Amino acid sequence: MLLALILLALLAIFLYWQLVLAEGAYFGPRVVALLYDLVARHYNHIKQYTAEDDAHFLGIPLSASLIGSWQPLVLDVATGTSRLPLALFSQPNFHGRVIALDNARRMLHAATQYVAAHRDRITWVWHPAVPLPFADDAFDAVTCLEALEFMPDTRAALIECIRVLKPGGMLLVTNRAGRGAHLMPGKAMSKARCEALLKSLGQTDVTLQIWQYDYDLAWSLKPGADAPDRLTDPIEALRCPRCHSRLDQIDGAFMCANCPRRYPIGNDGVLEML
Repeated sequence: MLLALILLALLAIFLYWQLVLAEGAYFGPRVVALLYDLVARHYNHIKQYTAEDDAHFLGIPLSASLIGSWQPLVLDVATGTSRLPLALFSQPNFHGRVIALDNARRMLHAATQYVAAHRDRITWVWHPAVPLPFADDAFDAVTCLEALEFMPDTRAALIECIRVLKPGGMLLVTNRAGRGAHLMPGKAMSKARCEALLKSLGQTDVTLQIWQYDYDLAWSLKPGADAPDRLTDPIEALRCPRCHSRLDQIDGAFMCANCPRRYPIGNDGVLEML
């Protein structure tokens, strides 16, 4: 009897670690998406963030880095409830558009309500981070916050983010730090390893700064000069996940120009590509 109680207690501790503290990271992206979908309606309250902090650490510096680009196009990978897009839209010097991508459908639905006032400047896409359904060199900035540790392959996710980033564009990602990093062995990286990984992928001007309690912000640039034929329309950046051909918007959906794939737009405006 005592042994059974001990085993039950150990199982409870293990499940609490895996499902609550590690948020399903070791069980794969489907479990992570399921857990986030379960709390989607209350996610912003759970996080207890402030719009002022998001503006100070995210919106202001990111919009400042984009001042040289007229109507920049930004990709927010693992957007959640689209806090990053909202922080950008609150900046008077940001006149661009955002594509917000996530693997959790209900989180995207919550985002459409949370950022409803800016619906004309944001496109929500339901799709995982690897591979990204976008053209090469398409975005002036790519962000991925509080998410890399939940990806099956962090390096592959970063490679995709850099692939769709324009030469000269800004990459902003987070690295799990502090106590949270110790609770996710094999998923979190040290600051030195994070910096080395970004540099090994060709990124330059890598800078890490403390953000919140469990994260560092990692800023870096993709080398090269900005191409003169810049994209400003999110539709132009979309590509079919199957064959990587362009998509055309027809009758409430997007159709692949090459293969017979059809990607519907949900009633809430989310492009469903998963």
